[in-house]
Amino acid sequence: MSTAAAPRALGRPLDHPADLGRALDELLATRAEPPTVFALGEPTHGIEAFPLLRNDVLGHLVERGYRSIVLETDVFAASVVDDYVAGGPAEIDTVLATGFSHGFGAVPGNRELVEWLREHNAGRPPSDRVRFHGCDAPVEYSGAPSPRRALTSVVDYLPPALRPSSAGDLDGLLGEDADWTDEAAMYDPAASIGDSDRARALRVVADDLASALRRAAPVLRPADPTGYDHAVTHARTALGLLRYHAAMAGPAPDRMAALMSVRAEMMADNLLAIVARERRRGPTLVFTHNSHLQPARSHVSDDHGELSWASAGALVALTLGERYLFVATDANPDSVAGTLQGVLAEATTRRALFPAPALRAALPPSTGAGEPIVPGHIPLTPADLEGADAVVFVADTDGKRHRYW
Repeated sequence: MSTAAAPRALGRPLDHPADLGRALDELLATRAEPPTVFALGEPTHGIEAFPLLRNDVLGHLVERGYRSIVLETDVFAASVVDDYVAGGPAEIDTVLATGFSHGFGAVPGNRELVEWLREHNAGRPPSDRVRFHGCDAPVEYSGAPSPRRALTSVVDYLPPALRPSSAGDLDGLLGEDADWTDEAAMYDPAASIGDSDRARALRVVADDLASALRRAAPVLRPADPTGYDHAVTHARTALGLLRYHAAMAGPAPDRMAALMSVRAEMMADNLLAIVARERRRGPTLVFTHNSHLQPARSHVSDDHGELSWASAGALVALTLGERYLFVATDANPDSVAGTLQGVLAEATTRRALFPAPALRAALPPSTGAGEPIVPGHIPLTPADLEGADAVVFVADTDGKRHRYW
């Protein structure tokens, strides 16, 4: 079989809903035990075809026992969406504006997702509802917030007798929020507060608070499981934010890779915490950028050269092993011959699923990656297929579509 024909033979067309259902069943059947996490990536944000594919996949997975979905949005903001899809009173435009970080509430397909979840959950008991979670750290592209909210939330939750003495001067150590949110700090280490005496002292406070929560778990958690889990999330976030600010203050050449690595660690910790909470109700669908979910190392190029770090998916896969399943996606309507995208485009009329290990074995050694179709698009490379279970290639999308942020 020629290398040109091999991918065509490997592709599984996903032209109809039944095709997707059968393909998912076959993919899930490759595991000795059902995956705890079905990780579905996208190569860029804002192209409608990928959230719509996600919505289709979710519908099939819910029929197969999945009871939660996790998106690349702020872990705390997502509670606004979760309350709404559980039947809470709110206006959907407000939910989309406040329940998604990074402006993702405006991404096509997210309104449809939220409306479907609310309709599906109506009248169902909590154990059978599909919950909505966010796994991202509360950071934006321009910087990171003060750890004030996270730290004070833990202090307020803990009974006074359990609060560590190191938290006594919390306000003095935090100072003004503007000390932490200076956007110049993202690119200028000297503008960051992350390596100051105050920041180092706050890392001790955050560690003491997290320890106090762990030691008090046998008493606090049974009385208020939801409140305890929220406090733990705040404690974990405080530590992560302080590490993130410290990385911003670092002058090393790999500073940007360190920032991405810390964010990946925070995302992985959030995902594992969600999986632990949801495991009795069912498996979880996770949908973020491919670069966050792929077990292979993530990489991007910037003004400092090639950056590489272990993604959240790589960290989660270390813990879950065979219970972590990753499906990457990509698209390029004008793919160039000799690239991975060109090979897949020749084998796809609308969208198709390819088993990643067999696909990688069928590719000529000279196969490269295509060019980005919009800013933020990271085309898959053959090396990215390492550790992936499958690739869905979408051929019927306008790659020039506007990104929604």
